[in-house]
Amino acid sequence: MAKIKTGDLVQVISGPKPERGGDRGKQGKVIKVDGDRVLVEGLNLATTHRKVGQTQRGTKTGGIEHVEAPIHISNLALVDPDTKAPARVGFEIGKDGRKTRVFKPSRYAAKPEKAAAKKASAKKTAAKAADETVETVEAAEEN
Repeated sequence: MAKIKTGDLVQVISGPKPERGGDRGKQGKVIKVDGDRVLVEGLNLATTHRKVGQTQRGTKTGGIEHVEAPIHISNLALVDPDTKAPARVGFEIGKDGRKTRVFKPSRYAAKPEKAAAKKASAKKTAAKAADETVETVEAAEEN
């Protein structure tokens, strides 16, 4: 069973940043998987020039078009549908014998426990600093 399949939501984890014209950090839906290459909707756009022609109805076709170019599968991470963050994928075999994908938190995803702990410690530090300033002001007033 492949880790990335057609219709999955993926995120680009390597390459140039958007400021430099790249797609790192952007998410998109998988259009097609061809071996180790993946077409992602709206990402890695390449400019192609098509010969201008006419249909039987008289409408013009061709010109400059932007088409999705394939991205190597190693440069993509599957996005967990619950957290909307990139995640690693493992497989588990259920009691009924079916193999299912299981999302594991990735190193690219923000750790909510650590972020909450940092906020709590910052609040405690700010409260201590406020208490110390009050104490120094009271001591200065007594003198």
